Amino acid sequence: MAKRKVALGLVGSTLDAGHGGKRWTRWRPTVALAAQPDLRFDRIELLHQPHSERLAEQLVADIADVSPETEVRLHPLPLNDAWDLEEVYAALHGFARGYPFKRSEDYLVHITTGTHVAQICLFLLTEARYLPARLVQTSPPPRRSDSIVGTHRVIDLDLSRYDRLARRFEAEQVEARSFLKQGIATRNAAFNRLIDRIEQVATATREPILLMGPTGAGKSALARRIFELKERRGQVEGPFVAVNCATLRGEMAKSALFGHTKGAYTGAASERPGLLRSADRGVLFLDEIGELGLEEQAMLLRALELKRFYPVGADHEVGSDFQLFAGTNRALRQAAREGRFREDLLARIDLWTFELPGLADRAEDVEPNLEFELERASERLGRRISINREARKRFLELAAGAPWHANFRDLSAAVLRMGTLAPGGRIDTAGVRDEFERLERSWSGDEGAPGGRVVEALGAEGAAELDRFDRVQLEDVLAVCARARSVSDAGRTLFAASRRRRRSTNDADRLRKYLARFGLKFPGVPAD
Repeated sequence: MAKRKVALGLVGSTLDAGHGGKRWTRWRPTVALAAQPDLRFDRIELLHQPHSERLAEQLVADIADVSPETEVRLHPLPLNDAWDLEEVYAALHGFARGYPFKRSEDYLVHITTGTHVAQICLFLLTEARYLPARLVQTSPPPRRSDSIVGTHRVIDLDLSRYDRLARRFEAEQVEARSFLKQGIATRNAAFNRLIDRIEQVATATREPILLMGPTGAGKSALARRIFELKERRGQVEGPFVAVNCATLRGEMAKSALFGHTKGAYTGAASERPGLLRSADRGVLFLDEIGELGLEEQAMLLRALELKRFYPVGADHEVGSDFQLFAGTNRALRQAAREGRFREDLLARIDLWTFELPGLADRAEDVEPNLEFELERASERLGRRISINREARKRFLELAAGAPWHANFRDLSAAVLRMGTLAPGGRIDTAGVRDEFERLERSWSGDEGAPGGRVVEALGAEGAAELDRFDRVQLEDVLAVCARARSVSDAGRTLFAASRRRRRSTNDADRLRKYLARFGLKFPGVPAD
């Protein structure tokens, strides 16, 4: 069964006006809407201001002449000023909220009549689905035409119906995602999905955004790119203000964040606005937010909720309408359970949380990031830096099993060092080998970081040939050997559990055979 068709529109005090026989010689949009030969309405809901009641009644009669089957219902719309956006929107919103829309009816909103303000409000209410309808616009006939009906056009705000628009929006989203990734063609599917979601959220909200992940995973760079994306789309007017909270301590932390008045404490010779006020209408990025003290956390929470706060030493509040971005490599939920981070602040900033993976979890993204870092190194060194085919292959082989403890900071520094030392700016396999040996020595100094003694014993390339399981095991064996007085002493330590279950054993022989698998002899130097 076909749905009943219903139009909602406003009486146009100018365009719809007319009395006497001459009114039939001019185009009147509301009457023309009812007279469209291929658009028949079962009902027209006609809204009018009180002073247009007589005109509205005339329109009812004229519509009955051109479309007898169309019922017209009049609705007084109390407006003092039809050009006041707030008043008009409130009146039309009130009508929409109180109207009994039915699924059995198909609604079209006529946007040809009414002031420009009224037309804008009708559009907004339809787009927001307060008016569950399509739009219809009528147009007058050509000047020399004898017809007074004109034409009409139906506009459906469901953009999914418009293929070209959909393709355009999709292209804009792809461009935005590439922008957030600094143009790097990342391949890791999970990371790409993460960026897709960040792009979707970042341009749709001013709520806090929390970026989590290990040191060097790119939180600071991503925060700035999100800001720049919002800036390009006109969604922020103020600056990007960033601070590492690990650098804020004691009373100076409050002053740096919230500002202070002149004379607030010894040494406060002048007023200081503070970072929150500096970020007004922009973005405040608090990196390592987990390092903030509990008192500063409480003040920040109030500033987030009220957009107002007290500078140090002030009797009066100041305001700042900023959006908060926060970064951390800490487990904030664990910190909250232990009382080191306020649970209410965590609840406030945990609305949109995104966890960035480390480089070791994105092995397929090493190559595109290598290209990016080569370009950066070229800019910094003022000469073209490249890498030959064999060196690139070896770099990617070694990178695949690397721990990358400092993540992209490690990668960036490695490429810069190789480029600086490369003859003629072209990195070769020797440069890659030397750099990974340096990296392995650096990583071996990290707590729990496997690989230092293995690299020393086997070299970077030999270590890279081992599975991670074998590498960790060999690292522990070499550490025991380094502390032992003899091969037998090392064997007794390494095989203590198994030798208790055996009547006789030769622990030294077992250790020698194990080391021989890797071409080593006690105490862990290459065998002859």
